[in-house]
Amino acid sequence: MKKHISMLFVFLMAVMVLSACNSSESSSNSEGSSSKTRTVKHAMGTSDNIPANPKRIVVLTNEGTEALLALGIKPVGAVKSWKGDPWYDYLKDDMKGVKNVGLETEPNVEAIAELKPDLIIGNKVRQEKIYDQLNAIAPTVFAESLAGNWKDNLTLYANAVNKADKGKEVIADFDKRVSDLKNKLGDQTNKTVSVVRFLSGESRIYYTDSFSGIILDQLGFKRPEKQVELFKKQKDQFTFSTDSKESIPDMDADVLFYFTYKADNAKENEKWTNQWTSSSLWKNLKAVKSGNAHEVDDVVWTTAGGIKAANYLLDDIETYFLKTK
Repeated sequence: MKKHISMLFVFLMAVMVLSACNSSESSSNSEGSSSKTRTVKHAMGTSDNIPANPKRIVVLTNEGTEALLALGIKPVGAVKSWKGDPWYDYLKDDMKGVKNVGLETEPNVEAIAELKPDLIIGNKVRQEKIYDQLNAIAPTVFAESLAGNWKDNLTLYANAVNKADKGKEVIADFDKRVSDLKNKLGDQTNKTVSVVRFLSGESRIYYTDSFSGIILDQLGFKRPEKQVELFKKQKDQFTFSTDSKESIPDMDADVLFYFTYKADNAKENEKWTNQWTSSSLWKNLKAVKSGNAHEVDDVVWTTAGGIKAANYLLDDIETYFLKTK
C-alpha cells in the first residue's frame, strides 16, 4: 500500500512540474522571458503578442536597420536608405536579399504585407498615421522619436526581438570606444567644434540634441560661445537654420565639420554649398584659415542616425584629431 501511495505521489509531482512548465511557456511578461509571446511597451502603447523569437522582421527606419544588423539580425524587409540603390554603401553586403519596402516617410504597406512579417519595427514620428494598418499585418513596435535617440531606440528594438542583453552589449561597446577615444584626445577636447550642413536654400548649424551633437558632447568637446548664445534664444537645441550668409561667422570654431545633403537634389545642394564656401565670410573663418574646416559625409554625420554611422563618425574624429602630423 505504501509503495502505491509513493508511486502516486511521484506521478502527481511530475504532472505538477509539467503543468508549471507549460504555463511558463505560454505566458507573457514585461521582461519578455516567455518562449511563445511577449509583452513590449512602446510609443503606441503595449503589445502583448510579440513572438518570443521573431524570424521575419520588417524595419521602417534607417537607424532601425542599423540597430537590427548590430544585433545580428537581417530583416526580411526594410525601408530604402536615404542615399543608395537601395542601401547605403556600408550596408550593401549585409542587406543582400532584403526587400525594399519604400521610403521611411512613405512605406509600402502592401509590400510589407506580402512579406508576411511576424514583427514590424517603426517610429511614431514617421509612421504614426499607418500604425493601425501595420499592426493589423503583424505585431508592431514603434520608437517615440528619431534625432539623436539611437541608443534608446536600439534598446527598445533589442527588447522587441528578445535580445536585450545583446543590445546592452552593443551600446556598452560603443560607450567604451568613446571613453577610450576621449582619453586619447586629452586636452584636445577643450577645442570648440562646429557642425554645419548645407541644403539648397538652407544652411544649418547642428547643436547638442542632434545626432552628431550628442556624440561630440559625450566626447567632451565644447561649443563656440556664439553658438551657445544663439541657441539660448531658441527652445530647439537641435539645429539653427538660415538662408543668410550673414550667419556664416556664427559657424566658426577651432574645428569645423561641414557636409552637404545629397540624397535628393544633389546638384542644387552642391551648388548652394559652393556659393557659401566660396564667400569671403567663409574664407575668413578661423577654422578655414587654419586648415581645420573638414568636409565629411552627410550620411555618417546626420542622415543615417544609427549605430554603424555613429562608429563611422568616431572614425572621422580619430582621423582629424589624432592623425600623424
